[in-house]
Amino acid sequence: MSSTLSFVLGTRPEIIKLSPVIRACQRRDVSFSIVHTGQHYSEELDSVFFEQLDLPTPDYNLAVGSSSHGEQTGEMIAEIEAVLESDRPEVVIVQGDTNSVLAGTIAATKMAGIDVGHVEAGLRSFDRDMPEEINRRMADHAADYLFAPTKTSRDLLCQEGLPDEWITVTGNTIVDAVQQNVEIAHERSHILAELDLDEQFALLTAHRAENVDDRERLERLLDSVSTAAAEHDLSVIYPVHPHAEKRISEFGIEVPDIIQLVEPQDFLNFLVLEDEAEIIFTDSGGVQEESCILRTPCVTLRDSTERPETVDVGANKIVGVNLEAVVEGVREMIVREQNWENPFGDGRAADRILDTLEYE
Repeated sequence: MSSTLSFVLGTRPEIIKLSPVIRACQRRDVSFSIVHTGQHYSEELDSVFFEQLDLPTPDYNLAVGSSSHGEQTGEMIAEIEAVLESDRPEVVIVQGDTNSVLAGTIAATKMAGIDVGHVEAGLRSFDRDMPEEINRRMADHAADYLFAPTKTSRDLLCQEGLPDEWITVTGNTIVDAVQQNVEIAHERSHILAELDLDEQFALLTAHRAENVDDRERLERLLDSVSTAAAEHDLSVIYPVHPHAEKRISEFGIEVPDIIQLVEPQDFLNFLVLEDEAEIIFTDSGGVQEESCILRTPCVTLRDSTERPETVDVGANKIVGVNLEAVVEGVREMIVREQNWENPFGDGRAADRILDTLEYE
């Protein structure tokens, strides 16, 4: 098999954020292959997204699954290298900051004649304890094409000494994805009825290791969210990631009654929940972006963010997990006028990426 582009991806956000680029390739008749590492390996977090977004089935599914960072990344590098040896694309496209991104970048850059394009380049949390921060930095410094979502991201890349001619400010492909799918989501999704959500509610996502692998911090997070939500008479819907659910069970944590644990949601259902929520609690970078685009106030349950633009425009507040900060953050955000400017572009990021690669 031979293709012009190879997309290496492995998680829900990568599938969603690369979907507009894949669709743009289809429109322009650019040949491509999809290499799925299997980093997310449950049906809820995997194949359903390809089906809902009308994307082709991956050409390769490496089924790597979960293990330590080193084992997972090492296995991915070897498997991706074997695929690229047979596929020989001109460019490998990776997106974001996962182990799949790091593995795809390393495998491709070690092979002659294959360039790497990093979609969503230049994000920085400046927290080197986060494995995602290491992944995104290494991908940026190895890639040939840096597709920065904002001018802020471009400036950060330049400050690190990366050549300006490698960088293109494209906007964020999540704007393309949300704009292409939010109306479809409201037409097709029945999630509000299924969850009996006829009153105001808050949406919670929490899955990052620094939050869910520490028992004390996870308990504080859940208690802070429940207290802040109760003050505003909000129930809380928590589509719980399998890893977080496992930790809650292992730690024997009693989840407050106000928080309703539900299955992970597909993209369309989740878009509706984000759009209809009064406020969103999250530790996800992607959800910070999506809530900003949908104009739903957000409080981020972390101590830093690689999406500072969401804070700058007034869509998001970084609160950590301590009770007083979370409660105060919700008080501030829930009354804020939802008229902020979307800092992530006009929904044409995918076209700019292919234009830069000169695939007309």
